[in-house]
Amino acid sequence: MADFQFLKNPTSNKWVILAPRRSKRTNVGKKPDLICPFCIGREREEEEIYRIPARDAPARHASQVQASGSQSDAGWQIRVISNKFPFTPHHEIIIHSPDHHKNFEELPFSAVELILKTYRIRYLSHEKDGQVYIFHNRGHNAGESLPHPHTQLTVVPKGVHLDIPALDLGIYNRSSRFSLFKKPKKIDFLETEQFLVFCPNTSEWPDEVWIAPKKNGVAFGSITDQEITDFAFILCRIIQIFDHRHGNEFPFNFYIYPGRNWYLRFIPRTKVIGGFELGTQVIVNTQDPLETLAFIKEHFWEPNLEKIKTEHQAEYLKSV
Repeated sequence: MADFQFLKNPTSNKWVILAPRRSKRTNVGKKPDLICPFCIGREREEEEIYRIPARDAPARHASQVQASGSQSDAGWQIRVISNKFPFTPHHEIIIHSPDHHKNFEELPFSAVELILKTYRIRYLSHEKDGQVYIFHNRGHNAGESLPHPHTQLTVVPKGVHLDIPALDLGIYNRSSRFSLFKKPKKIDFLETEQFLVFCPNTSEWPDEVWIAPKKNGVAFGSITDQEITDFAFILCRIIQIFDHRHGNEFPFNFYIYPGRNWYLRFIPRTKVIGGFELGTQVIVNTQDPLETLAFIKEHFWEPNLEKIKTEHQAEYLKSV
């Protein structure tokens, strides 16, 4: 049997991926004695697609990203490898850093920018192959099987309908600025230079947050370096704020919408779906989105943020 099959339910017209081989994938979370395949020293064991070399790597620059084939050296900041247990024709793993423990909010912002630039590079490499879906799981309750921070990229065939909520085009006015947040909509938002952060009234998960660019009609692959800098700041800040709210290392998922009018949907996994929700697919959200946004705004612009950023940057430069 193939590694995976796309099957369409003739009654509901919904798609299912049958991928029994994925049950054999490594789960370091359940078996802590296993050696992490994403850590330094295991490079030769995985098929490498891309890497960002370490700053002190010979004849290379930190911002350079190049195809490198299989490598055995440990001189890297980010690696992209093929998933050994794929469930789509193209299934990649983007390893955030050599550090087994540090994720977005603990890495310096320059490292997070590199992660997001790698997202863009891999998105552009596959955008003609199908629907490029980028997603991140943190924590066992969010579906994470390997705790070494990483993101997955899958390419879903164009003929498979993805039941993902689209960004309401009514939120843009003629000047490509958000306009739905005026009364009586009763939706608030936090604005940065390039993005808007908001919590839709129809949020399905407690503390669900959407991050959307102010540009209208663009796919993720068009994100600029300037936007990436702003995006990295927002993503790190949201995670730091919810670390404060839910405790360090709280489980969460996020994904990037694969089509035009892209956005990032951030979902803390503090809620367990019940029988009513599972059967009816009608979600009961126990958290007021207005309160979530108010909490984010209360903590987003904290005065010690630059100090935290500087400390993270200094620590990171010592490690690479």
